[in-house]
Parts: sequence; C-alpha cells; structure tokens
Amino acid sequence: MSKKLYIIASFLIVFSFLLGACQTPAANTPAEPAAAEEAVAEEPAAAEAVAEEAVEEVVEEAMEVVAGDTVLAREETLYFNGQQWGAVVCWNPYSSNCNNAMALAQQDNARVPMFESPYLYNMLDGTQIPLLADGPYAWDDGMTQITFKIKAAAMWSDGTPVTAEDVAYTWASHVKYNTQFGAANVDYIDTIEAVDDLTVVVTAVLGDDGKAVNPLLVNAYLSSNYVIQKAWTMALEERAGGEAEAFMADVADDVVYSGPYTKFFTDDTKVVMIRDDNYWGQDASMFGKLPAPKYLAHIIYKDNAAGTTALQAGEVDVSQQFNSNVQDFWLEQDLPISTYLADAPYGIGASLPTAFFNKSSFGLDNAAVRKAIAMAVDYDTIIANAMTNQSATFTQVPRSLMNPTPGEQALYDHDAVADLQFAGNDIEGAIALLDEAGIVDADGDGWREIDGTNLSYVATCPNGWSDWQAAIEVVAAAGEKIGISISTNYPEWSVYQTIVTNWPLPDTDFDIFMMWSDGAGPTQPWGRIHHLLNSQFAETTNNWNGNWSGYINPDADALISAIPGMTDEAELKAAYTELVTMYLTDVPSFTLMYRPQSFHTVNESVWTNFPHDGDGTDPAVPPLDLTDGWSIAGLYNLTLVQ
Repeated sequence: MSKKLYIIASFLIVFSFLLGACQTPAANTPAEPAAAEEAVAEEPAAAEAVAEEAVEEVVEEAMEVVAGDTVLAREETLYFNGQQWGAVVCWNPYSSNCNNAMALAQQDNARVPMFESPYLYNMLDGTQIPLLADGPYAWDDGMTQITFKIKAAAMWSDGTPVTAEDVAYTWASHVKYNTQFGAANVDYIDTIEAVDDLTVVVTAVLGDDGKAVNPLLVNAYLSSNYVIQKAWTMALEERAGGEAEAFMADVADDVVYSGPYTKFFTDDTKVVMIRDDNYWGQDASMFGKLPAPKYLAHIIYKDNAAGTTALQAGEVDVSQQFNSNVQDFWLEQDLPISTYLADAPYGIGASLPTAFFNKSSFGLDNAAVRKAIAMAVDYDTIIANAMTNQSATFTQVPRSLMNPTPGEQALYDHDAVADLQFAGNDIEGAIALLDEAGIVDADGDGWREIDGTNLSYVATCPNGWSDWQAAIEVVAAAGEKIGISISTNYPEWSVYQTIVTNWPLPDTDFDIFMMWSDGAGPTQPWGRIHHLLNSQFAETTNNWNGNWSGYINPDADALISAIPGMTDEAELKAAYTELVTMYLTDVPSFTLMYRPQSFHTVNESVWTNFPHDGDGTDPAVPPLDLTDGWSIAGLYNLTLVQ
C-alpha cells in the first residue's frame, strides 16, 4: 500500500507538471523552449487528457484492495483510518483484549456495527435512542428499577429472535466471569431479569435511602454494553469449561451477532466487515433500510502520516486520527475533504487532555505553586501548534470541569467562578501569586525556592504522541518565565503507563504528566468529575480511572456521591458549581486543550452526505465516524458521488 501511495504521489506530481505546461506561464516564470511551447499550443486538451487518464489508471490500481479471494469494489466500500492499529486478535464481546477496534468498543458511545446495545447514546443532545429496545426505558416511582422492552423485530444473525432472556443472561455472565464490564457495574446493578420474552427489569443496588446508589451508571449501562446471545454464550461456556480466563480469551470465530455488519476478512494489513443483508434493522421499527456501504474496511497504517497521505489520495473516506492543519486540505489543496464543523475548531470538543501534578513532589503540595504554573502556560500556543486550532480556546470556553458542549456548560454558574478561571499566559498574575505566598528567589540564582530548595520539575508524556509532546513543551517553557525550572522527559508508552497508573509516583521525572479525561456520555459531566477528583482512586495501584494526582478532598467526595441522586436542577447546578470552585482553587490538575472525542474528517470523492453541523438530519447525527452510538445512523444517509 505504501508503494502504491508513492506511485500515486509521483503521478500527481507529473500530472500537476503537465497541467502547468498547458497554462500560460506567469510573468516571472522562465519561458519553456520554443519546441515545447509549440507542442503544448497544438494540443493542450490532448496532453491534459493523457495525464488525467494516466493518473486515473494508477489510482484505480492502487485503490484495488483484495480481501481473501474478493476484490472490494470501491463504490461498495467505506474506508476508515485511525481506529485499527494492529491485527485483530478475536471477536469475543466478553473480552477486553481483542484489539478489534472496528467491531468491539463497549463505552459511553458503544461501537455498534456488529454487536448492539439496547439504546444508542447521542452525544449532541444527551439522549438515549432505542436500538434493540422498543421505546424509552422507565424508572419506577421509588427509583429502584428500570423497565424496558425489546423490539419484536430484533433478530440474531442466525435468524432467532433477540429476547429479554438474552439481556439477562449477558449480565449474569459478566458477573459470573468477572469481565471488565461486570466489574465496572456490579456495585450499581443488582440484577437484570426477563419478566417475559420481551420485557427486561434492571434492579439497581440500593443505598440507605432505598434508592439506586447511582442511577446515572444504571442508565449508562443500557447504551454502553452489548446484548449477547444466550445460546451462543452457553456454547462458549461449554468449550471454556467454565473457566473465566478461557471464557474471555476465546477467539469467538463463531460468534452470533445482531448488528448490520460481520467479520469478512482480517490479516496484519487490514480488517474488512461485510453487510448482513438479512439485518433486522431494515424493519420499519428501526432504520427501514440497510446501510449504504456493503463493506467497512480499515487498512492498518503504520502511523498518522501514512493515514493522512491515504486520506488525501481518496483511499480513506472517514478519518479518525489527528490530521494537522486539517483546513489546508480544502483551503489550499482544494480536496473534497471536510470536518463536522466548517470552521475552527472543526470538531466537537468532548474530552479534556489534562496535566496532572504529582502531589508527592517537593513544592507541588502547595496550591500556589500548582496554580501559578497552570496560569502561566500559554494555552493559545498549545491550541495553535499542538492542535493546529482544532480546539476551542479557554477564552472562548472558560475552564471548569465541563467540556464545551452546551449541555455541560449550562450545568454550572459561570459568574460564581469567573474570578478563579484563567485563560493562560498570565505571567504577571502567576508571579504575583507566588510572591504573595512568599515563594521567591531568595538567593538570586533565577529560581524560586521553598525553605531554601529550588523549585525544579520534570514534565512528561509518552514519546511519539506528537500533539501531547508539543503541549508539554509549552508547559515547560512557562516555568522559566515565573522562576520555576521545568524540563521535559518522553518515555515510551509501554513504560509510561506502568508508572502513572501506580501509586506511589516517583519523585523524579513524573512531577507533571499528561493523561486524558472522559468524553461525552450519559453519565457526564458527573463521570468526568468522579474520575478527576474522587479520592476513591487516589493513591491506588493499577489505576486506569483517574485522579492520578492523588487529590483527597472529603467535601468533593460528598458532592460526587450525592449528585447521581439529585433531581432538582437548582440543587444540581449548585453542586457542580461548588466542585468547579474546589477544582480551580486547589488545581490538582489542569486541562491543556479541548479535544474531539473522535476525530471525524471525511473525503467526499466517493461517498457523500456525511454528518455535518446543520445538515438538517433529525435527530442530528454526531461526528463519531459512523460507528459509535447514534453516529451509526450516518451509514444510512450516505450516497455515492455522481
């Protein structure tokens, strides 16, 4: 594929040269030899036609992708990049280690081309839209149980109906074998039972008040987790011999599914899924038709640069990767490439890549030091360089604990925290804060001290994560401006992830370090705040949840515990405002940029009618690459370019 891309690029250069030869030279361009001028003058159209034909032939050859014995017709295939970075290991929906990004992702916006959840989350409006479920779910008056029904039309790929018993047995299996998905929810969901063939009752774990301990997480389960066929699960159990490790390690080549696509071909260069033309969702109770592409294909590119080249060449239709200066594709290169938003920041900022302070590092137990560093960082430079303006600025969306979506921004009192917010590059303010706290350069060496010890730190992130590294460099540069020494360190991810997720953190090389935050989902912004601030995760090992600073604040814990049960809007807003106040006062961490939950850049040279802001679809389809949550509805709107 790399060779073919090189050939395409070479022909495009030749093509550009030939087309240039057909034009009148600019005044400051040296004239071509007379013979060449005459040849071009005689048949410019013919020369252009030959060049175009040559390019078309090479591009057509390069675009020919073979999956097993099948050549994928370009007009039947939707190509992706940025999701699959290695060979698929398995197709087991109970496993969390399949490396199967196109088929398996049980998350806030579950990936549903092959396996399906009862509901689809729509990040644009916060709703959960019925998929396998028939209509909305309902809590009982005491807020102890949720009831919903399964669509009568819903079918498994083997032609048998999806039933309430499938839903119940899926949950029982998660609990029995302690899967990742069971472990994450067993403290909040007590039982899931089938009342009849189509009726499901979810009983929550109850608190002392007799109500659900966390109704937000019970709600979220319904759009985050797949329904898996009971009969197939029982067959899996039998061959696993009831052993949990074997149960989750099974490759599941025979898996039964309910979605519109299934496995077709995989190797170490690509993964291809094929449409199931018997898919139940073409019933009038759901989509009413089949999705437009016959194949979903993902070439496994070696890096972002290779993926970007393929996107430019039209080999990729949907790009879920960071493409720097994405606007240049259409503004300067005149390519049929676009993003969900026509102008910067080009995508919906849903997640918050964040720098965490190691509170065990000397001086970083002092809130004045932490906040001064955070205030001094030039976030506009990070956004312009690391994100190439694919993020809102902190002037446009002042920092809090919320992402930039209107729903989250409405959940706290902006005026109440305005004096605590900072947009960055406030060197004077940071210096004044440190001076007021008595943290000064007493010995005149240029560096501030506490008790005679210079403040010197290392800021770090994984090597090769170019946008994060660019951000960390800006953090380091801010230190010198306020008299705090900050250098950088970039270990490999394989090392980095074993350190930052395990307490105690080392007191060298990991004073300030980057990790991510939750994106958009049915528990947000509570889920993000829970992970950023809850002392439940502080000073723990194997911590993939959050609060990597080890922040402990009982008042924050109490509010985080209370919010899921709050129903009064004013009470909820007051609680979120108080949490934002704590966060901006104590500054255990600080967000460096707003980032799309998924990058969603599309090339419309083959397919068109992708989701775009204001495209008139109702409900609007979010920019999650036509695979996650309600985004899959976009597959049904696609048409071929005429």
